[in-house]
Amino acid sequence: MLERGNLIMNETIKTILHRRTIRRFDTKQIEEAVLQQILQAGLCAPSAGGRQGVIFAVCQNKEINERLGKIKRANSNPRMATATSYVSKEQPSIADDVNLKNAFYHAPTVITMFAPKNFLFAVEDCAVAAENMMLAADSLGIGSCYIGQGWTAFADTYGQEILRKWEIRTDYYAVMQLLLGYPKPEDNHPTAKPRKHDRILRF
Repeated sequence: MLERGNLIMNETIKTILHRRTIRRFDTKQIEEAVLQQILQAGLCAPSAGGRQGVIFAVCQNKEINERLGKIKRANSNPRMATATSYVSKEQPSIADDVNLKNAFYHAPTVITMFAPKNFLFAVEDCAVAAENMMLAADSLGIGSCYIGQGWTAFADTYGQEILRKWEIRTDYYAVMQLLLGYPKPEDNHPTAKPRKHDRILRF
């Protein structure tokens, strides 16, 4: 079992331990200079074969984000918040709330990560870029939330229209979304859920 007191603490480790998933965002938009630093962290993430194939589509248009978030929630709902399907049975999530209508939680900035459809490591490349950006965001006082199954946000005529408007290549697909924004004051730093230390195997 790893105890925090046994870790060699530096700024990177402190940020990793401090980061939380934020699902309640303030309406204040993040500053452009801050956004650019977060995006740079994503661009600096490792990628399979050095391909750097991930496209970061940044949307700060409230109307578009609200509509895509509702589309995504509607398309995801059958697999969530039911008696047999859930995010975490032992640690309930706000995502399991049947009253939730917007999968983007009204975040002011939504980054959709697109990757080639025929690329074997599309998901992995997006995930490591997202982690880089989440850690960068936390270090800058910005909350973040990683949302999988990104394609469900575009699974109707409006979503397809947005893809054309954004000029997303047809051989790419939406892997996931990263939500960014200032946390609401009352939810600035949620208590971390207990870590399951039996997941580490040593041989």
